[in-house]
Amino acid sequence: MITVYVKRFDSEKDEEPHIEAYEIEESPGMKVLDALEEINRKYNADISFRSSCKAGQCGSCGVKINGNGALACKAQIKDNRLIEPLDFPVIKDLVVDRSSADEKVKQLQLSLNCDDETAHEKLNPKDIKDTKKVRSCIECYTCLSTCPVVKHFKEDFLGPYYLRYLSKFDFDPRDESDRLIEALDSGMYNCTSCGKCGSICPKSINSFGDAIEKLRAMAYARDLGPLDAHKMFRENVVASGRSVSKPEEPFIETIHKKWDEEGKYYTDDESNDENKNKEKVALFTGCMVDYRAQEVGYALIDVLKANNIEIDIPEGQVCCGSPLLRTGQVDAVQELVDKNKEVFKDYDKVITICAGCGATLKNDHPKYGSNLNVEDISEFLVDKLDTSKMKPLNTKVTWHDPCHLSRGQNIKDQPRDIIEMIPGVEFEELELPCQCCGAGGGIKSGRPDIALELAKDKAEMVRVTGADYVTTICPFCQINLQDGLNAIGLDNVKTLNLIQLLKMAYDE
Repeated sequence: MITVYVKRFDSEKDEEPHIEAYEIEESPGMKVLDALEEINRKYNADISFRSSCKAGQCGSCGVKINGNGALACKAQIKDNRLIEPLDFPVIKDLVVDRSSADEKVKQLQLSLNCDDETAHEKLNPKDIKDTKKVRSCIECYTCLSTCPVVKHFKEDFLGPYYLRYLSKFDFDPRDESDRLIEALDSGMYNCTSCGKCGSICPKSINSFGDAIEKLRAMAYARDLGPLDAHKMFRENVVASGRSVSKPEEPFIETIHKKWDEEGKYYTDDESNDENKNKEKVALFTGCMVDYRAQEVGYALIDVLKANNIEIDIPEGQVCCGSPLLRTGQVDAVQELVDKNKEVFKDYDKVITICAGCGATLKNDHPKYGSNLNVEDISEFLVDKLDTSKMKPLNTKVTWHDPCHLSRGQNIKDQPRDIIEMIPGVEFEELELPCQCCGAGGGIKSGRPDIALELAKDKAEMVRVTGADYVTTICPFCQINLQDGLNAIGLDNVKTLNLIQLLKMAYDE
């Protein structure tokens, strides 16, 4: 038996929505739609919901399952799932009034604007390559009910559905409207690049990467973007190779000075046969650990020393290019990729300590001709840690999944496995650990109000856990989450990089 919770509401009878629980027998392969039908059959519950094709093609059965949009006919039912309507006015139970979305489509005139009746005859597959990626939408609207920015800033950000729609026509050479201006007016710089919409899309449309990010690049090419706050990323990269301003003591520069004076924490004498056959591993620090969050870098050195793990930190490495890619400033990216490719060419493995850097090196750099063997630090360390050297921490910890780690690299288990290894740590999951904190996509610098609102949402989830620390593997998330915690009065709760938590366990 499983328990299924359904949010009920009848606009003609009820003043407020309420949640009802139902116990049903789970059958093999049972979908949410099957469960709803079984509840109605068993309890005569008369739950209202929409469905039609039952094959994931019509989009009519969109609902929220534990806060995430999904098609009821495709999503597997599991125990203790909460089924809710999408974020539209509710008519009854799971049936919503979607007319506002239809009206917005009409207002934006989202149909092909082309007076040339023979234009289609001149098309070739290359012309419609980009539009093809974003035109398979079945209008289920689950992305609109999953987007964390739309939740708070509907007036500032229309959401992935509409921007995908605009991009479809902007990428179509036959369309004669200036869709880019419409996209700018629709808030295309207010997307956090979290990728949640793509992860729940039944057609796997990557609304950020295949629509919004490309629109931002087109805006930059036409001198219509990015936001003023984003321009400093490129200015800094041109000046120093880093997207943030240079401090007095950058991590890489300082650690090499120390190694020059005292020697490395390990020997790398290649004349030694044992060293000659070892896997050569290097750390890609990223801009933040090198220039802003040096304490994370030093914590990593301590953790590596405690476990006799050898990692080099080569000089000459530069920004991965993520801040430029996400804000459309793509003209400076190739040079960054080439420099990093040269710096790391002799290493067997490259380790990242920032989710955004890792996702960019893995997913974007191959498009620019670089295919380094990249692992996140949690992937690398999970089977190498000596737990016998750890001391009990006697603290409560929760974990925030950075978007560019959980969705960008499909890494979820390894950080949790590492936390569970640390003695004396009580671990409790957040209600929605993968929900964006608001730091990415240029939002932290370009729209700090959006970043803070999303961080406060996440901080409220932290409050429920009663955790002493929030751990993550993203310097941007770490800063933004702390801002959110402070804003709701939880300044006693601290955010830590996972490596800093490990350092605490290894400190003597």
